Amino acid sequence: MRTTRALAVSAVAVAAVGLAAPAASAWTDPSNLTVSPSVIPRGGQVTISVTGTKCQSGSTATSDAFGTVNLTNAGGEQASANATVHSDAAPGAHDVSVSCQGVPLTRPAAFTVIHGGVRGGLGGASETGATSTDMAIGGALVASALVGGGVFWMRRRSEGKA
Repeated sequence: MRTTRALAVSAVAVAAVGLAAPAASAWTDPSNLTVSPSVIPRGGQVTISVTGTKCQSGSTATSDAFGTVNLTNAGGEQASANATVHSDAAPGAHDVSVSCQGVPLTRPAAFTVIHGGVRGGLGGASETGATSTDMAIGGALVASALVGGGVFWMRRRSEGKA
């Protein structure tokens, strides 16, 4: 009876290891395709990163915004490439596709191309110099400071004569 149980347990163990072996193969398909930064102006540079051991030498990344670039090994199962967005790329979301030894992976709307500078901080930097609104606000502040200073000076002057 003990021999039968031992053989049954061994058979189940061998079957479990046998079924798990293909999943633990040395070559993994590409996964986790990332593009940074996610918002980029025309002419800017994006970094494409992909995980998977099939994405080593001979792998490419393609987008209508930058064309085709070759991926290089970035250590371990990581491959990456830098790509410059065309100066005439259409504003909006763009897909990125990679081909790793014939295995495709596409990330829709991987990054967004904008016209002008990157909008960062509190007000964005898409315009250079002062706008007409900035000039009007500044002029109003200077005028109110002059009027307020004049009123203060006139009151102080009249208090001194009394």
